[in-house]
Amino acid sequence: MFNHHDITRNAYMLHGPLAHHGYDWWWHSFTAQDTETGEDKPFFIEFFVCNPALKEDAPVLGQLPANKAAGKRPSYLMVKAGTWGEDHCQLHRFFAWKDVQLHGDAPYRIEAGDCLACETALQGSINITPEEAAAHPEWMCDAGEMSWDLAVDKQIAFNVGYGASKPLRDAEAFAMYWHAEGMKSAYNGTITFNGRKYTVTPEKSYGYADKNWGRDFTSPWVWLSSNCLKSKKTGEQLQNSVFDIGGGRPKIYFVPLDRRLLGVFYYEGQEYDFNFSKLHLMVKTEFSFEETDEVVIWHVRQENIHAVMETEVHCLKKDMLFVNYEAPDGSKRHNRLWNGGNGFGTVKLYEKRNGQLELVDEIEATHIGCEYGEYAE
Repeated sequence: MFNHHDITRNAYMLHGPLAHHGYDWWWHSFTAQDTETGEDKPFFIEFFVCNPALKEDAPVLGQLPANKAAGKRPSYLMVKAGTWGEDHCQLHRFFAWKDVQLHGDAPYRIEAGDCLACETALQGSINITPEEAAAHPEWMCDAGEMSWDLAVDKQIAFNVGYGASKPLRDAEAFAMYWHAEGMKSAYNGTITFNGRKYTVTPEKSYGYADKNWGRDFTSPWVWLSSNCLKSKKTGEQLQNSVFDIGGGRPKIYFVPLDRRLLGVFYYEGQEYDFNFSKLHLMVKTEFSFEETDEVVIWHVRQENIHAVMETEVHCLKKDMLFVNYEAPDGSKRHNRLWNGGNGFGTVKLYEKRNGQLELVDEIEATHIGCEYGEYAE
């Protein structure tokens, strides 16, 4: 029986030491259609919390020169929302902890102003004028306005297993944890972005929802996922499939493990698991990332004792943005973290049979969420 849903891993995690030095975020990305033209447009919405134990009456912004000089580390809820494409933008709205209502246990629920995130819904709005964006570089965001009212249906989960289990969470063994409660999710509702209206429907939302938390980020940082998949074998759209690849260079007890990726392909009910923390699978990963003038390209080859998955993803630079976060220690080391929502590519899935590789399917993927970045030297 395939069911990796575990909403306890989706609960708020900033207890104990992580309350003083930690972040936690709930990420959502999906595709909407322009209400007038029907054209696809990808969006993202994220609720990011940082260092609750350091709270003050106003949000503490770590990139503000006065705070840096005073040695103050960030503390706030940041609601992040935006879009990819040629008019890509990321918008940030900050709340002080006193203005945040949080139900920390599972199922989680976080509210501030008109913004809400929980397992089944997302609501909110952000409005940043060009003057404000220019005057506040510490907001790390663009100008624009966006509002949203969405229902979320998380259909297939990717549970990374022991690596984010309670003993290793309690021990704070890893610098960065990951759980994809809705690696395949259906979204439903409406979005207004810069005055235009967009409709989100479950069949065409190709949605994704996951969560990261910890005390630091990873470098390199890799993420690739899509559930808009078409079989080259049958020519049909795959209705019950999704792949998800993530990771980079995880740190366990402050010691970096060299480039390790977690990956899964859920192919029409059959799960192919490429999770390096499941030692019996003997996972091997080869990974490269390249930039041309116009495109960024990921190549990933993952192998376990049963199967091989070869993934190649392209995304146009003009459709992408450099996604901005500051770490709980107040540093901002990721300054070229490529982030996109309309990647495209192919996945080849093989099974090992009698010492040979047998092609299960070659899959065309679109609407791929994609990310890559390394710390600036």
